[in-house]
Parts: sequence; C-alpha cells; structure tokens
Amino acid sequence: QVQLVESGGGLVQRGGSLRLSCSVSDSALKYYTIGWFRQAPGKEREGVSCLSSRDNSTIYTDSVKGRFAISKDSAQNTVYLQMNNLEPEDTAVYYCAADSQGWALLPKLSCRDSLFDYWGKGTQVTVSS
Repeated sequence: QVQLVESGGGLVQRGGSLRLSCSVSDSALKYYTIGWFRQAPGKEREGVSCLSSRDNSTIYTDSVKGRFAISKDSAQNTVYLQMNNLEPEDTAVYYCAADSQGWALLPKLSCRDSLFDYWGKGTQVTVSS
C-alpha cells in the first residue's frame, strides 16, 4: 500500500511563493508516476502537474505554466511542487497522488486524476489578494 503525505500549505499573499512536499512511502517514487492535483470549493479536482516515472518528463496545466515547478528527490522519497507568483485563483486543497498501474503513461504522460489510484489527504493553500 502506497502512502503519500503532503505538507507545506498555508496562507500567502498574492505574488508570494510556497513549496509543497509529498512524502512517498517505500520505493514507490522509483516506479510510479506522481502528480499534484487541486480542488477549490465548488469546483472539480484538476491536475496541476505530473512527473513521469519512466523518463522524468513533466506536464503542467496551462494556468500554472511558468509559475509552478514539479521535482523529486529520490533519496528523500519526496516530490515537490514549487509555486511562485501565486494568485487568489490558486487557492485550493492540493493533493499528491501516485499511479501504480502505469495508466498515466499510456499512450503518453497524462495528469487526469482518474488514472491515479493512491492519494494523500491534502494540504490547504490559501492566497489572499
């Protein structure tokens, strides 16, 4: 059973930065594609960024391109989401998730939440204006 624990959320002003961390159990990080997702009140959950286990390629949703960066530290079994120039529209609960079956890599890297089968409990990010 893969366990994922998010941390690093908080309250920040518009234009500020936060770095989210996702601690992944065992050696899941080596084999599983990991993604960051978010859900704002009254909205559907959306994929923010995903990192391929196959070739470390990454994808981002359009609204965060150029502002967010996903990375991993394999030695620490941790995936990060660096968030810069935050906007009030980024306010949401942020989740990390793992795809243990490889679905998110077929036929190419995808950040669709239905393809991920293990989820953390989330961390709240609030951006004030």
